[in-house]
Amino acid sequence: MKAVRVIEYVLLGLMLIICFMTLYFIASSSGKMKDFKNDGIIISESINEKRIIKINDAFNGLYIRGKNLNNPIILFVSSGPGSSDLFLTEKYKDMNLEEYFTVAYWDYRGMCSVYDREIDPEAITTDVLMKDVEDISNYLISRFNKEKIYIMGFSGGTHIALQAASRFPEKYYGYFAMAQAVCSNSDNDTEMYNFMKKVFTDRKNSASVKKLESLVNHIDDNKVECKDWPAFVYLLHQAGGGTIKDKSELTGISIPIFLSHCYNLKEKISYIPSIKMYRKTTFASENKKHDYRKDITELKIPVYFISGEYDFNCPWTLVKEYYETISAPEKDFILVPDAAHSPLWENPQPVVDFMKSKK
Repeated sequence: MKAVRVIEYVLLGLMLIICFMTLYFIASSSGKMKDFKNDGIIISESINEKRIIKINDAFNGLYIRGKNLNNPIILFVSSGPGSSDLFLTEKYKDMNLEEYFTVAYWDYRGMCSVYDREIDPEAITTDVLMKDVEDISNYLISRFNKEKIYIMGFSGGTHIALQAASRFPEKYYGYFAMAQAVCSNSDNDTEMYNFMKKVFTDRKNSASVKKLESLVNHIDDNKVECKDWPAFVYLLHQAGGGTIKDKSELTGISIPIFLSHCYNLKEKISYIPSIKMYRKTTFASENKKHDYRKDITELKIPVYFISGEYDFNCPWTLVKEYYETISAPEKDFILVPDAAHSPLWENPQPVVDFMKSKK
């Protein structure tokens, strides 16, 4: 009888926890971030705006934030492709880029705030997204009465931003490349593998070494090829070189999204489906075998590379190599200490100082 009562209490406790989490999930999903205020009063020159606009017969989302509209504009191309990074700006409050730039976080067609389960992923091609980024850049230039803007790509978003910088140089003062995707071949896989192998060996974690070996094929020249990318990246998080240094996908990504206020309920529910949809797009297929060391060797605008010293999702070693070989009117590279894949949020001050210096 006592055992039955204990089970009942445990089940009741679990139900209460689930109810509390559900209520918090709903209550926290306002879809709005805090305004910029001075002594409790909204700064008149600031902007904290969320809107959806139609570009090329498709809805696009924009979250535009900045303390002073006289500052330069940055079009921020989110990662994935297909995943919004706004939750990181909300979580890491020391990130003060919006004091020096007005940042337009862009949800391109089919992602997050504009997710549509009826969308045809095959219709999302590189050329379609290039037309979108051209027109969204024109919109920002016109609306804020600027001659040009900056463009910034993060991780998977660098596929879009780099190609846009190459195709439409007249629209941009410069390109900020954070966690630049360089190539998708064995060079990339081998850098990731070597990093994880060393970390797990140093930890004497034989189980993780065994798991790592099961995820790769060894090929010539001491290189490897990944057999299961999602599992490979999951293991990378365990090694400390993932999205946030020393955080798992659960603690570095999933929980912060769950607790965020910047997404409304629909956007939180759509977050994962929109990422999965983008993996099926023609755009993803067209960029599956990219190697920008061969594909884009020159830019007509300045390019500034930003990498975390523990980033082996887009290995900083390859980014440094790309920086050294690409031709541009001006170029620079910063390796950010104590950061992995997301240095703008993990260790913001050196990144923001670096970006300020390029204005």
